[in-house]
Amino acid sequence: QVQLVESGGGLVQAGGSLRLSCAASGLTFSGYGMGWFRQAPGKERDFVASVHWGGSITNYADSVKGRFTISRDNAKSTVYLQMDSLKPEDTAVYYCARGRFRTPRGRNDVDYWGQGTQVTVSS
Repeated sequence: QVQLVESGGGLVQAGGSLRLSCAASGLTFSGYGMGWFRQAPGKERDFVASVHWGGSITNYADSVKGRFTISRDNAKSTVYLQMDSLKPEDTAVYYCARGRFRTPRGRNDVDYWGQGTQVTVSS
C-alpha cells in the first residue's frame, strides 16, 4: 500500500517555525524527486518546494525563498520542510508529493500525494 504520511503541522505565531516531515512507504523513494505543495481555502494547490532524488538540487516558490528549506533522508524514506519566519499567508494544508518522471514543479508532475497536514500562522 502506497503511503506518504505528513506530520509536524500545527498552530504557530507569525515569525515562528515549524518542521514538516513526510514518511514514504510502499513506493520507491530514493530514485524520485519529492516536493511540497500547499492549498489555502478557496485556492488552488500550489508548488512550494522540491528536491532532486540525490538531495543536492532544490527549487522553491518565490514566496518562500529564503524562509523555507527542503531536505531529504533517503535512508529513512523521508522528506522534510523546515519553515522559518512564518507569515499568516503561509496558512494552508501542506501536501507531500512524489514526482512522476521529474522533480515536481507543478501538480501534473505528481504521481502520489500525501493526505496533507494543516499549518496555521496567527498574526
